[in-house]
Amino acid sequence: MSPTIINLIIQLVSGAVGGNVAGGLMKQFNLGTVGNSIAGIVGGGLGGQLLSMLLAGSGAAAGGATGGGLDIASIVTQIVGGGVGGGVVLVIVGLIRQMMGGQTAK
Repeated sequence: MSPTIINLIIQLVSGAVGGNVAGGLMKQFNLGTVGNSIAGIVGGGLGGQLLSMLLAGSGAAAGGATGGGLDIASIVTQIVGGGVGGGVVLVIVGLIRQMMGGQTAK
């Protein structure tokens, strides 16, 4: 498997985890396990790719750590970007749901 595909899988899995953690910590944005996972997966893919582009573009990654390799710095970047992206998208979707009059957890 190519390193790019492995990095994407890491982003998606960490995004799902990040979405569920954010839903558990912020009950007002909780979409249920499936909703949290879906929002997290979308956010994980977007967040991981965005963070990779920002770090690679700024030159902050010494030795090409975010250039699609499988070194430890690249893996940690994918996990952090995916997890944070998943949590952020969950909050955005939760806010939209609240504005549209959806139910919130009490």
